[in-house]
Amino acid sequence: MRLIRSSFISLAAFLLSATLLRAQDLSKYRDFSLGTSLADLSKQIDAKPADVKVVHQQPALIEELSWWPRISGYPPRPEAIREVLFSFCNGKLYRIYVTYDDSATEGMTADDMARAISETYGMPSAPDASMSLAAGTYGDKVKVIDRWENSQYSVNLLRPSFSSTFALVLFARQLNVVAEAAISAASKLEQQDAPQREIDRKKKEADALEAMRVKNMKTFQP
Repeated sequence: MRLIRSSFISLAAFLLSATLLRAQDLSKYRDFSLGTSLADLSKQIDAKPADVKVVHQQPALIEELSWWPRISGYPPRPEAIREVLFSFCNGKLYRIYVTYDDSATEGMTADDMARAISETYGMPSAPDASMSLAAGTYGDKVKVIDRWENSQYSVNLLRPSFSSTFALVLFARQLNVVAEAAISAASKLEQQDAPQREIDRKKKEADALEAMRVKNMKTFQP
């Protein structure tokens, strides 16, 4: 009897520890893993090079890729995700921004969402914090409802003020620091270069208009 009880306790402890270890894997969202290369993730979601948006090229290469899940199977399986925005820093996935479909979360409270997400990531904290939905340090700040974090990764449940649904933002801490610094530096450079770019744009438009004027003067017949 003692042997059976001891075996049962050992099995229960093993299953509990396995569940806790799995729950603490904050580097993944479904089948997507932070740190994945842009090339590998593009293959995973069947994206084309033209689907990749280059946000900044210097001082670090910041790129974005959007994904909308395809509903398959019969009958079609309900899909809670509306869109996922993947952000890359120098070719590595450092941020995942998930927005959920209104119909999938209708009527659900913040506690309901936190409870559902906790099944994957473990116990959350309720920090007195806010963060930007946009990658980088710019953009309106949104209050963090709940957060799951460790020394390497952070998972954040948000509810944007402009939306009736919820969002989940995951990021790799080390890569996120590099990306935010690069985005901040790139934005400052763009602000400094804005006057010259406007001058160049107007000159290009004027040159194109002058070229059309010369062409039309040669062919125009009243």
